[in-house]
Amino acid sequence: EPTNHLDIASVEWLEDFLHSFSGSYIVTSHDRYFLDRTTDRTFELKNHRMRLFSGNYSSYLKQKAELDLAAKRKYENTQKEISRLNGIVEQQRRWNQERNYKTIANKEKSIGRLEGMLETPEKEDAAMHFHFGINHQSGNDVLSVKNLAISFDGKHLFQHANMEIHRGERVFLLGANGCGKTSFLKTLLGINSPSEGSFRFGVGVDVGYYDQLQTELRPDKTVIDEVWDYYPRMTQTEVRSALAVFLFRGDNVFKPVSALSGGERAKILLLRLMLSKNNFLLLDEPTNHLDISSCEALENALRNYEGTLLIVSHDRYLINKLADKIYYLTADGTEFCGSSYDEYAESAKAKHSAPAAKKPEFPRKNEYQKHKAIGAAARKEKAELRRLENSISNSEKEISQLESQLENPETACDYEKAMEISNKLAEQKKENDSLFQRWSVLAQKYEA
Repeated sequence: EPTNHLDIASVEWLEDFLHSFSGSYIVTSHDRYFLDRTTDRTFELKNHRMRLFSGNYSSYLKQKAELDLAAKRKYENTQKEISRLNGIVEQQRRWNQERNYKTIANKEKSIGRLEGMLETPEKEDAAMHFHFGINHQSGNDVLSVKNLAISFDGKHLFQHANMEIHRGERVFLLGANGCGKTSFLKTLLGINSPSEGSFRFGVGVDVGYYDQLQTELRPDKTVIDEVWDYYPRMTQTEVRSALAVFLFRGDNVFKPVSALSGGERAKILLLRLMLSKNNFLLLDEPTNHLDISSCEALENALRNYEGTLLIVSHDRYLINKLADKIYYLTADGTEFCGSSYDEYAESAKAKHSAPAAKKPEFPRKNEYQKHKAIGAAARKEKAELRRLENSISNSEKEISQLESQLENPETACDYEKAMEISNKLAEQKKENDSLFQRWSVLAQKYEA
């Protein structure tokens, strides 16, 4: 896990070092982007067996899926053949004639040989499947940060930080280690006080926080108590059911926190966050202690989340999958850097390779402004796409309710009421068609 506590620049330096390294190396990592860029063979350790795959992590996933499917089909086909041969044997025995005994013996030999070759497909490891809900939607304006500065012992950690976040956006905050990303989040939470500037949450914003340092957890408490103490109105059955979603089952729920791995502690914090149903999540390096399957479960939960996200992370795979906006934090403030890690990397590479003394020409500046405007429009449309999905779902529920009312015998006897409901139904269907038409346009543009 060499990338666990490195910032992106340090990870990229490590990748460059490994590319030029003349020796061999073995790496264990949950950083999927890093594995794709640095490995050419992949070993999978599972169910007390080790399997070798050629290629990087993405290649491994493809090969594994193909092998698993082939193994499953072979197992099913072998079982079908065994069942067919058993049927023949039973039939021959019912006939109970002397000439059938040789056929029975041959078929039983075939059955024995097939049973000896039969390999049960490997069971998939237990995986988490969860989602983050919300108690209510916030207003459209979620967070506004104006010229924020944080100082310690009279020295600025950073200054001139500006940020605008709107409902439904997935915003990532990047920066070098020690630049103040965690301090920025803790200032928003009221733990730190700004030395300059201000920030404001919008109407109806309900904030939840994931702490990468896991300082909220108490080592002497048990797993179940760490959840139950936060949600005392839940029954033990409800708490244990929630814990089971995060793979805490049986006596494991009574383990002390001090005996847990970093990944298991992370799951407790994610579970508490899931139960809180906040509509604005501040996540500080949420994938740091998780294995790959848990990272994928978190990624799916965040992708389907209907609230707003502000995430500090160096997980480039996660950034590429989720980001609508990326800000980069330095001592001089925040800089908008596009809507994907690849876009940010290209921008950083161009900036790094540009001659320091040469001033940018006006056409380049215009191109940047044009690119920035296109990125902003794309983010708005992606946010609109997610809102349309919710609106269509609500519209279809309304249509279903109106149709049920129209089918009610009491309504059929009341002409005026039936006409009123029919008109409402027609309007709702028209609105639903309009929503779906707009959704189709945006889905075709971005879903691929």
